[in-house]
Amino acid sequence: MKPLAALALATALLAAPLSVQAEQAVKYGNIEIHYNAMPTDELAPAVAKNYNIERSRNRALLTISVLRKNKLGVTEPVAAVLQAYAVNLNEQRVEIPMREIREGAAVYYLGELRVSPPDTLKFTVAARPLGENRDYKAEFTRPFYK
Repeated sequence: MKPLAALALATALLAAPLSVQAEQAVKYGNIEIHYNAMPTDELAPAVAKNYNIERSRNRALLTISVLRKNKLGVTEPVAAVLQAYAVNLNEQRVEIPMREIREGAAVYYLGELRVSPPDTLKFTVAARPLGENRDYKAEFTRPFYK
């Protein structure tokens, strides 16, 4: 992945839509889980192509990164085992397969799923960082519009 494409994806994935809360992370001591979900048609075509993501208003992209504070208190990306699912307004649950992306020191996870706007999805993510013996949970909701 070219650095410019990686920067474009990171910017697109971590930029919070105005309708979503500003802080899109949960913190558990030295562990942080950062999350975002967005329609894939909001991705730049080149970024979607680089990550083999289908651009569509009927598809959502879930992004997760797990960080751990080191001994100096600086957060660093860490690999994790993830389980993710979403529940729509009709209480239909869909498992979201996540794939790991590594670029230099960065480690993050992408998952795609179908969405039928207008709808609001409740996402639940369980992350077990490498070297940890417990799961950490992130839950959030995200509306999707036509």
